[in-house]
Amino acid sequence: MIAWRKLITSYYKLSIPMILLVLACPAGLRAQFLIVDCTGANPTAYPTINAALPNAPAGAFILVTGSCTENVSLTGLDGLNLGAFYGQTATINGSISINYAQNLFLYGLNVTNSAGDGISVSNSRGISLNACTSSGNGGVGLNVGGMSDVTVGASGAFDHNVKGGMIIGGNSLVSVFAWAGPVDISNNSGAGVWASQGNFSTLGSTTIANNVFGAGSNSGFGIDLRGGAHAQIGALFGPNVISGNQSGGAWLQETAEISFFSIGQPNLIQGNGPVGVLAGFGSQVTFFDISGPLGAQITDHTTAGVDLYANSQAYFQGANQVLRNGTVTNLRSAGIRVDGNSETFLRGGQVAQNNGPGILALANSSVDFTGVSFAGNAGGEIIDCDSSSWMVTDLAQPNKVPPAGVACKTPHALGSREISKTAPSVPDWSAHKARHDRYAQFATRH
Repeated sequence: MIAWRKLITSYYKLSIPMILLVLACPAGLRAQFLIVDCTGANPTAYPTINAALPNAPAGAFILVTGSCTENVSLTGLDGLNLGAFYGQTATINGSISINYAQNLFLYGLNVTNSAGDGISVSNSRGISLNACTSSGNGGVGLNVGGMSDVTVGASGAFDHNVKGGMIIGGNSLVSVFAWAGPVDISNNSGAGVWASQGNFSTLGSTTIANNVFGAGSNSGFGIDLRGGAHAQIGALFGPNVISGNQSGGAWLQETAEISFFSIGQPNLIQGNGPVGVLAGFGSQVTFFDISGPLGAQITDHTTAGVDLYANSQAYFQGANQVLRNGTVTNLRSAGIRVDGNSETFLRGGQVAQNNGPGILALANSSVDFTGVSFAGNAGGEIIDCDSSSWMVTDLAQPNKVPPAGVACKTPHALGSREISKTAPSVPDWSAHKARHDRYAQFATRH
């Protein structure tokens, strides 16, 4: 009899909070709820997330309060919703690992631990991190691999981690949709975002700042792309700010690609040590102003705003600005430096007030530019080339003396190349927002 009483008591202890929440939901909106209270104040709730997980079917909500000291493993799960009550936060002193899972929605979780990565995702699809932070970890804030796709929605932070803010590899994708507030990837020892054979995108209100090269870290760049990695840095919800990173703003190598596109908001690449954007070994950079008034603003670096080398290319379209880059004592300083069989195409914009020429072309490189405003570059120089490099421009005609500030030869009289380059498309983020709104509808504490 005593055993049966204990069983019945245990059953009601676990079921009452779930039953009350289900009854509180109107018809057609019912879902299964499991309540976790890591403070221990609620005796009818689960004491840990790991205790609740075995009882959570697909589509269930696990709602967490308090500070939980545990490592949470979400393996093989489908359709789970895990997080704080809407508008609140819960802390996990430990880690979250997601493996072979799909369609998971995490909300309001602050993850931190001194031993390893904060949140790791592998071989998983449709993982959504909303208003979550992963900061102060001994490893990486967010580590994604194994052909996974992860969305960082609403807002978030990946700061003060020992080995970088994010690592993306294994043909995985991390997409940032910061419609509710900023996503901050700053003050990490290591790159803010490091990707090799991976992809990163944002639609704005993302700050990648003050990341440094520290012991055991991968680099001190804001964004570090290698091995054919791709990044789309779009400014829609608000400006993207890449500033104060020790080694540089962004570094591309090994056929990597990055596009900075502005949709009513600027991309600010400012004061990142030696260089704003560095691209080499067959990599490509695009600065595209889709709908002004400002595109990219690349300012205040000690050697060059944009530096291309080893068969790399850059394309500027619209109201982009390259200002105040270089130092007087560095003979290779320039607003834009094009080196080692590389190419640059500029259509519009401003290259001004740089300590060095606006454009410096070296070692069999070429520059094609029209409609660009040059003013106040050191010595009045617009563009300077060594004997192996070339320019095509609307500022000078062949067989005539070039205007002041132009020290390059023009290879032909056929004018600039006509370029028709399609603007980057804006991803559809409505499904992610709808899922966030659904969580808000179900997970509001009454």
